[in-house]
Amino acid sequence: MTQNIQSAADLLKKPEEPKLIRNMRAIKKKIMVMSGKGGVGKSTVAANLAARLAERGHKVGLLDADIHGPSIPKMFGIEDQRPTVDENGIVPISITENLSVMSVALLLEDRDAPVIWRGPAKMAAIKQFLEDVSWGKLDYLIVDLPPGTGDEPLSIAQLIEKMEGAVVVTTPQDVALVSVRKSIKFAEILKVPVIGIVENMSGIICPHCDEMIDLFGKGGVEKASTDFNVPVLGELPMDPKIAEIEDSGKVHTDINEEMLWGKSFATIVDSIEQFKK
Repeated sequence: MTQNIQSAADLLKKPEEPKLIRNMRAIKKKIMVMSGKGGVGKSTVAANLAARLAERGHKVGLLDADIHGPSIPKMFGIEDQRPTVDENGIVPISITENLSVMSVALLLEDRDAPVIWRGPAKMAAIKQFLEDVSWGKLDYLIVDLPPGTGDEPLSIAQLIEKMEGAVVVTTPQDVALVSVRKSIKFAEILKVPVIGIVENMSGIICPHCDEMIDLFGKGGVEKASTDFNVPVLGELPMDPKIAEIEDSGKVHTDINEEMLWGKSFATIVDSIEQFKK
């Protein structure tokens, strides 16, 4: 009789909550930064978005989920660091009081070795990676997705439930804008609101006359914005100084609003803060 009562009690128990959902519950807003193709500055936008939000007093986590081309550790100068583990899981690397970073690259024994995994193994690794990272309480989790709209970004976007929105990064070339449209439709299919488009490398300032030169043309981003009813969050000029700062691992300290690039980026951060406020 006692055994029957115990069996009934076991049946009435709630199923254990998935670890990933439990880890993500303490995060107020999760934002994915994506691009339809590589080489448009997606990780630059993700890194600066995280760093600038942290500067404004928000508790921020930055997740570098780009398995094949993780560049976030380089930008913050933590390539040689390794995350610790506690009773809750993997502890992200602390950059500042308000900013922590986790990347697939930080778990690889040889950072120069390519990740050669077949599809199922790759998806299983992504799932375990997301489950095992313990972020704690955050205002924002910025997720730097792999480029494109294939299995990897799809799996990550589906595993992280209740994504607040997506930021789509592009450059002005027509070939990049074709990918923008795919990225927006990708987000729509996943029912993730598109916060807006960031046009990177929108032009370069002439060192002689201070006029903006549109190296890659103009107007394509505005057209995509109109076609899909998605705002343009900002236009970021080409600036060699930004590349130098990223290469030196000082994204969190050396970019400020006194720089034209930094001033342009501040308007993007304003839009993120105001989204669904």
